[in-house]
Amino acid sequence: MRLNQIIFIIILLSVAATAYSQNAYEFYSISQQTNKTGMYVLGTWALTNMAAGAYGWSRYDGSQKYFHQMNLMWNTVNMGIAVYAMYSFSKADPLAMTATEMLRDHLRKENLFLINAGLDVIYIGGGLYMRHLANRGHQRAEMLKGYGNSVILQGSFLLVFDLVMYVIQRNHRLSYHHIFSSLQIGPTTEGVGLAIGF
Repeated sequence: MRLNQIIFIIILLSVAATAYSQNAYEFYSISQQTNKTGMYVLGTWALTNMAAGAYGWSRYDGSQKYFHQMNLMWNTVNMGIAVYAMYSFSKADPLAMTATEMLRDHLRKENLFLINAGLDVIYIGGGLYMRHLANRGHQRAEMLKGYGNSVILQGSFLLVFDLVMYVIQRNHRLSYHHIFSSLQIGPTTEGVGLAIGF
């Protein structure tokens, strides 16, 4: 192999690697920004429900009191999740990550939204069961009715939230699929080969 061929291959590899890294960084930056926006939505929902819940808990009686009480408690957890997620995003350093690590982190969060959507269905079912017990004359019917209505509301919001976030992140990943499958380096019968897809 001549010297000019070796130089050409080195330049080609450098250009391909740079373009690949830039595209992977762009992909991950958009992914992180989408997740941040989602946590702002979750945090706003939580803060609103905490304020309304505190007010309703102190103002109302019966099942409405328990409805607001559960809203306050449930959204204290939601707020904690949103704050922790934002803190984690601030600590992430995409420049120190490989493209594979970026994709793996994206997939972990994407799948987490789908898993959470499954849990949300269970929450809604639990709320419906509490309402069922309340309607059957349970001795704590007011509490069960209030808690059940709250869990149905919160589970329904989270179900919509998690499914929307999952679909957005899945579509985002698929729109960049060509980037993660375009550069392949591996052994061949004549040594190491490079395949670049266009």
